[in-house]
Amino acid sequence: MTDLAESQERATGPAMRRGALGRCPSCGQGRLFSAFLKVADHCPNCGEELHHQRADDGPAYLTILIVSHLGAPLLLACYIAWRPSAMTMILSFGIGAIVLSMLLLPRIKGAMVGLQWARRMHGFGGAPDHATI
Repeated sequence: MTDLAESQERATGPAMRRGALGRCPSCGQGRLFSAFLKVADHCPNCGEELHHQRADDGPAYLTILIVSHLGAPLLLACYIAWRPSAMTMILSFGIGAIVLSMLLLPRIKGAMVGLQWARRMHGFGGAPDHATI
């Protein structure tokens, strides 16, 4: 990669938005995921290599954080307002947490891949990623 290509700034916000929408952070056209949460090795539209990503546990942690911070106050408010049975609370909030998690997880993972691409992390910058021992 040339020095000019390495020195060009990549906009973080648009890259994260494209990733959150499930699109390539580089071109915004190709699909980011080849399966529900499996990031494609490369963009089918522009050919950008995406296998460098290291989203690992970050998206899962943020999803749990968001879902629990939304669910806990809502659970308390529903209990105080209507006093539903324990089984009603378990079923309704359990299903709600699962659905919300399934909706948020790919969006958060895509945004994290977009962030890594924009910041040239983990090999997205063209330089080889050297492991430290």
